[in-house]
Parts: sequence; C-alpha cells; structure tokens
Amino acid sequence: MKLIFHPKLLDCLPGYSRSQFGKDVAAGITVGVLALPLAMAFAIASGASPSAGIWTAIVAGFIVSAFGGSRVQIGGPTGAFIPIVYGIVAMHGYANLMGATMLAGVFLLAMGLARMGQLIRFIPVAVVIGFTNGIAIVIFLAQLKDFFGLRIDNLPAEFFARIKTLAGAAHTLDLPTLALASACLLFLLFYNRLAERVKPLRRVPGPLAVLIVGTLAAFAFDLPVETIGSRFNGIPQQLPAIGLPSLSIHDFGKLISPAITIALLGAIESLLSARVADSQIDDRHDPNQELLAQGLANLAAPLFGGFAATGAIARTTTNVRTGGRTPVAGIIHAVVLLAIVLVAAPLAAYVPLATLSAIVMVVAINMGEWHEFLELRRFSYNYRIVLLATFFVTVVFDLTIAVELGMVLACLFFIYRMSELTRIERLPLPQASSETRFIHADGSMRVAAWQLFGSLFFGAVNKLEELLDPREGHPEIVILDMSRLIQLDTTGLEGLENLRDKLEKRGCTLLLCGLNAQPASLMRRSGYLDLLGEANILTDLDNALERAWILLFPASGDACLPATL
Repeated sequence: MKLIFHPKLLDCLPGYSRSQFGKDVAAGITVGVLALPLAMAFAIASGASPSAGIWTAIVAGFIVSAFGGSRVQIGGPTGAFIPIVYGIVAMHGYANLMGATMLAGVFLLAMGLARMGQLIRFIPVAVVIGFTNGIAIVIFLAQLKDFFGLRIDNLPAEFFARIKTLAGAAHTLDLPTLALASACLLFLLFYNRLAERVKPLRRVPGPLAVLIVGTLAAFAFDLPVETIGSRFNGIPQQLPAIGLPSLSIHDFGKLISPAITIALLGAIESLLSARVADSQIDDRHDPNQELLAQGLANLAAPLFGGFAATGAIARTTTNVRTGGRTPVAGIIHAVVLLAIVLVAAPLAAYVPLATLSAIVMVVAINMGEWHEFLELRRFSYNYRIVLLATFFVTVVFDLTIAVELGMVLACLFFIYRMSELTRIERLPLPQASSETRFIHADGSMRVAAWQLFGSLFFGAVNKLEELLDPREGHPEIVILDMSRLIQLDTTGLEGLENLRDKLEKRGCTLLLCGLNAQPASLMRRSGYLDLLGEANILTDLDNALERAWILLFPASGDACLPATL
C-alpha cells in the first residue's frame, strides 16, 4: 500500500546515474539563473521587496522539488499571484500577507491529506482560461506605473480606482524610464528570434539577458531611472531573520478569504503545471503529494520573509527542455539562487525597475491564451458566457468571486444541459394489446406505458408531471420502462414517490420495469420498492404488460393472456 506522504524524489533516487546528475546540474543552474529576475520582478509587482521574492523562490523551490509529486516541477512566486498578493498587501499589510500564506499552506495540506488532488481537474476549462486571461490583464495594468515612470505613491488594488489613478498621473510620465522600458520590452519580445541566429544566446534565458542589458544600459548612459537600490536599498547579502510573522488572533478571521484564494489558485496552477510537464517527459505526477508539498512550501516561505508560491509553468518547462528529469534539478535551482544572494546581491541594487516591469509585462502577454477569444464563435453560448464572465469579473472585481461565479454558471449550464438530455417518451403498446380490453369504452387506453431516458435528478424531475397531464387520459395502470434511466438522485426518487401517491389517489397502479443497478439500489435502500410492492417491479415491458393484464382481469387467469403478451 502506498504511503500518504511519498515524495517523487524517493522514486528517482534508486538507479540515479552520474550522467543524469550532470543533466540535472545543468538544468538547475539554467532555471536558477532564470528564476532570479522573475522572482524579483514578481515580488516588486506584488508590492513586496525583491529579496522577499528571491527567498520565496529559494525556500519554496527547494521544498516543492524535495517533497513534491512531480519529477520536474519548479516552485516559486508566479505572475498569477501578483493581483492577489498586491491586493492583500494593499488592504492588510505585508505581515498579514505572510499570515494568509501560512494559512493557505494549511488548507493545501488538508486538501492533499483528503486526497482532493483529482477534484481540481473538475474545474471547467472555460473558467481556467477566463481567470488566466483576466489575471494577465490585471498584471499588465499593474506594471504601467513603473513602465512609464509615473509618480504614484500607492497604486490602488481596485480596478476603477487604479484606472483613475493611472489616468490622473499620466502627466508625470518619465521619458528616460519609458524609453528604457520600451527597449527592454521589444528586446525580450524578439529575443527568441535573435537567439536562433546567434547560437551563444540560446543558452541564456531571455529574462536574464534583458536584465543584464537593461542594467548595463542604465549604468553606462547614467539614465535617471529608479532602481532596486533607490527604492529598496538593494538586497541584503545575508540570510534573513527566521521567525513567525507578527500577527494577533483577531487577524486570522479576515485572512480566511484571502488564504482560500491563495490555496485555490496555488492548487490549480501547480497541478496544471505538473500536467503540462507530464506530457513533456511521459510521466504521471501524484496530485495529492504535490498539494502536500505546496502546503509545506507556503508554510515555510513566510518564515524566511517570503510569500505565496506555487508550481511555475515557464520555469518547469525550461527545466524539462534543458535536461532536468528528477527533483534534483529543482533542488539545485534553489541552491543556485542561494549562492547568487550570498555572493552577488550588491549588484542587484543597479537593476532598473523599468527593466523588471518590462519582464513582467512579457510574462503577462505570454500567459494569456488570447487566441481563445478569437475562437469563441466555434463554441456554445454556455462556454462563451462562462469564459467571458470569469474574465470580466477577474479584471474588474476579484479572482475569488470570478472563480466562484464561473463555477456556478458552469454548474447551472451543466444542470440545464443534463435536464435537456433527460426525456420521458410515450411507448406505443403492442398491436394485439390495443385490440383487447386495454381500451376504455370512450377509446382511451386503460394502460399507458412510458420510457425514461438519461438521468432523473433535481434538474429534470419536473418532467414527471407530463405523466399526470389530463390530456394523456386517465389510465388505470401506468408502466414506467426505466431500462434507459442510468441515474437517479433523491429528488428524482421523491418525484417518483409523489407520482405514485397522485396516481394512487386516481385509482391508478404504477408499475416499474427494467431497473438499472443505481436506481434500483437507491429505491431499495429508501424503501420505495417495498412501498410499491415486489410484484409491481418487473424485468421488462412484456412482463409489465402481463402484470397489467392480471391486475385488470384477475378472474381471467394467465391462460387468457393475449399471445403477444
């Protein structure tokens, strides 16, 4: 039996070779170098210090690799968290952000222990695309301040207030900052094409290249632009003070909602990243173990001054492409980041914020699945409504509300669709039956047979009312052929009970035939079959018609049954 806590690293160590170690080292160094500018950029965009982003990448990256359920997952701060983290910092402060992160870690641990990893896959793709594109827009808007060098002390987290503040500060645009940021943005957008022509550049990640070039340009031309040193006084060249964030008991009440948001997004993004990696290395990750590792990472990162972390798709993909195939590569990536902090931290003071804003803007552009908007016409109205509603609410209001709204809409549309697939159709009786005494003097049928298709659940139970329609006549016996009814819920069962009661008041007997396993099990456990009578539960329609004949003409006996029955 597999243990609940079983990191993927344990499966990779047996038979681990020297050649694979060399590949993991190369991949770990590459990803570590790539993670440096991203960690700083994401932290600054989130309203935190660049050192907080680096220590998040170090601590969370090590834990996700050492204890995760994927062979190649790389953990750390990601662009998707920017609007969430920024909003929490703006409303509650950084100390409360660390508290919310730790609380999210507890939620993620609980999800992993409860084996809820598979449930995350039930989130509809329209909801995922909607909030991913929405987050990309929010991230892009948040970078306009540093990209244009606008003089804004505090950029509001709320959408309309943010737009108003940006528009009001438009006259403070700084031309040197805009020029540097624009050059870095264009350089990064076309870097891959340049790297195809210049072979040495293929080994240098684009974000690192633009970080170096942008910093050298600002230093060489003595550009009057804001840097990490001017805003944050650089990055400390030492280990951070380890300890719990200073929080009071009453703070946790207001942190529950932000913590749920962090946990939900962290779970979704990490498992999506792991699934993408699975397709690249032909492996299968353990989603529950991955949630446990994400929980541990979010519990530990705030102890070192960090914040929310999850699996990073871009860094994970880079790890795979550069030869990483075991969690050792992710561990080395964390060690590389640690070495950079302890050795080269003073150099970070010269990094322009305009360059980092350009890096984050490109991340926002690349993370959005913009082609999905162009292809919406190919999909149903339900899909369009769910995607666009989730996108709009993510941009204008809040990610949590957006996901909740998207899920509710998706569920409602699913219920409607399932109810449309549920049908109740009148069955014609055999010709010989129509010529017998199954007919009233007025020509109406004494026996009516119906067949149920699909699922009889709370969204479709109203369709049973059709059987009580006066226009369908007043039969003495109603037969329900349930051979094509695959599912029944308690509301559907209650509908059948009400149907039986109403028919009984009319002096009509209800017969059931062709029960499948799930409906029969629910009816048996509820006592409905006992109430109906075992004799009125038949195997098929022919037997039900024979039972109807006996009920209508008990004195005639079986010998008098029509031959076709």
